[in-house]
Amino acid sequence: MTANTAEKLDSTPAFCEGIQYFGEAWPEFGRHADQAVIAAGQQAIADSSDDKAVYQTLLGADALRYLTLQVTASKGSGHPGGFASSAEAHASLMMLGHTNIVTEVGHHAPGFYASMFLDASLEEMGIRSMQDMMQRFREKHGLLGHLSGAIPGLLAPAGPLGQGQHFAMAGAYLHRDKLFPVTIGDGGMGEPYVLNAMMHFHTAYPDVTNFLPVLIWNGYSQEHHSMVSLHSNAQMLDYWKGHGFDDVILVDASDFDDNRQEGAFVDSTRFSFERRLAFTRAVLEGMDRAARSAMGGKLTAFIIKQLKGAGVHTVGAKSHNLYPADTLDQPHIIDGLKRRALPAAAWQIVRDNFSRAGGGPAAKTVVTESELALSALPTLAMQDFAIGEKAVPATAMGALVAQVGQADPRFVVTNADGNEASAMKNINDALKIRHPTRDPLYNQEPAGQVYEPLNEDACAGFAAGLSLFGSRALWLSYESFAINGWPIVQTVAQAMAELRRRTPSIVTMFTAGALEQGRNGWTHQRPEIENYFAAMMRNGNVYPLFPCDANAIQVAYEYATGSFNKSMVIIASKSPLPVYVSLDEARHAVDQGAATLYTSASGDKGTIVFAVTGDMVLLPVFEAKDRLEAEGYRVRIVAVVNPRRLYRPTDIAWDTVAEPDNRFMDDEHFNALFDGDVLLAVSGGPSAPLEPVLLRTRAPKRDVICWKRGETTASPGEIMDFNGITAGLMVERAMAPR
Repeated sequence: MTANTAEKLDSTPAFCEGIQYFGEAWPEFGRHADQAVIAAGQQAIADSSDDKAVYQTLLGADALRYLTLQVTASKGSGHPGGFASSAEAHASLMMLGHTNIVTEVGHHAPGFYASMFLDASLEEMGIRSMQDMMQRFREKHGLLGHLSGAIPGLLAPAGPLGQGQHFAMAGAYLHRDKLFPVTIGDGGMGEPYVLNAMMHFHTAYPDVTNFLPVLIWNGYSQEHHSMVSLHSNAQMLDYWKGHGFDDVILVDASDFDDNRQEGAFVDSTRFSFERRLAFTRAVLEGMDRAARSAMGGKLTAFIIKQLKGAGVHTVGAKSHNLYPADTLDQPHIIDGLKRRALPAAAWQIVRDNFSRAGGGPAAKTVVTESELALSALPTLAMQDFAIGEKAVPATAMGALVAQVGQADPRFVVTNADGNEASAMKNINDALKIRHPTRDPLYNQEPAGQVYEPLNEDACAGFAAGLSLFGSRALWLSYESFAINGWPIVQTVAQAMAELRRRTPSIVTMFTAGALEQGRNGWTHQRPEIENYFAAMMRNGNVYPLFPCDANAIQVAYEYATGSFNKSMVIIASKSPLPVYVSLDEARHAVDQGAATLYTSASGDKGTIVFAVTGDMVLLPVFEAKDRLEAEGYRVRIVAVVNPRRLYRPTDIAWDTVAEPDNRFMDDEHFNALFDGDVLLAVSGGPSAPLEPVLLRTRAPKRDVICWKRGETTASPGEIMDFNGITAGLMVERAMAPR
């Protein structure tokens, strides 16, 4: 064992600068590691049973373990244990040339960074040595604590559990000729929608099997045993087969243990060298079989069963996280690094193999490192509804969605509660619901473009994954249920803000807002999610859109669909409502952020300005206008359609995101819209989307009328009355003494 500081070998590769310990050559190193088994010009090993391939796969696994432990210990922070138990599986995928790897587990980030370091992808961000990687780990503009799609070679972010499978399925849908493995931790198996989502996807897309769940079954979660730690191997196999998997391959490290370890989960790094090779061979050959099965049309899963923390500083849940005291000068860290230390020559072998796998460094070869060609869209044909007539906003938008789907065969619409229930049956008529049962009465066809799992997470996840991977998609939901799927949209929106490439914005539209769902009661009256959207506006690439009528929603959808690297959230009603603006006026409103719907011709008692987000809520606003005019006031009603435009530039992190947008309404135009003696901010939902107006208004008196809470009612008028969103209260607030 040699310390890097004590002995610098002439043969040590430059990228190894900073590696603290080098080890002795393994048995038969000269025979099995004389040169990389993936030769120059090749993309993968030729034979998974080849002794040299097995040997060098184990070298790769230990290199990953070593780097993971040293980089985390360099900051006394991060998560080495979970990835350590996956090392043979990850190394096998790399050696087999399957480098489009995503993960459900954000805590595996250090291991994925180690992989990108070994294949030279991190050189794209100036990380050329181990010293560089330690300096940049968990630092601003460096290697953040959980995975991000901004890191060269990494396809997708990972943070909240239960998201990774959506990215794998989206990749498989878009690229049928490539395998998309997704590593899943057994700590996350308590999230039932992981397998549920894959089962529904397979039912809808039975021919898309080129994604491969890889379960890292190590017996522990973050701070305790995993919920599936007591399952037998037979139970785990049945669990996956019960969710539609045709081929489930399980490699259990305990079958190779010659060190008499106790318990169902064992550490393979404690085996004799011969048994370590035997275990690695089983993983490599099993992964090869699994990959061929998945690419060959069978829904397949691979399971590696090995103790959490295998090969690092400790095992079990205690290996999950490093704390400030777990630094490179601590004996338990030093011992862990020395156990995994490799000879200098081994590092070059691993670098050669990993940098050739898949056709080159992942930063240059994985599917998300280039823009996916998009089908050209025609100019969307819009219906210019006459001002004053009634039209259903949701239906008007549905007609445009149908046109997008007909022009773009990859386009997918997702909806859990059904488009017909949201007055968007025209989408189903044109694009058809994807369903194995063909039934024209219900617009069902096996090749439909409308994906309808009864799970908002699955809807949001597939749509968001498609957008992140470069394709168009649309998630439709009731506003009240959107919170069940929104976290993955938030994750993807943040990832889009960091990307080095353009990708279509994730577009969502939420119908059946609180004011329309009186009979259903509070279970369908949860507009508070609009506060979530409003808070995210400050991110720089999130745009809640509140079209005021059927013309404005068409323009809003066209605007959202034509944008890139953003999260576009459209909120509108499914009821027939008055039309207030022409299409041209709607374009102005969406582009500028707001537009005047009405201004009184006269009034000598002062000017009352209504700043309004929403469509149905305009009904009591116009009623209040009539009463105020009768009292001698001048009234201006302004529809706040795109509130992100109304912030000040310094309020928004617009200059920190991809595809930056620095267009904000200037003071002159803002004051022309909102100046008055009284400003009433009115919303059928919560008040947060109106924050930019309230921040900037010069009105000496201002007030807010908005949603309070839900209740069962017979009509929208009654629920508005319950919440105080009434013409009477608006008049009272406007006329109250200043």
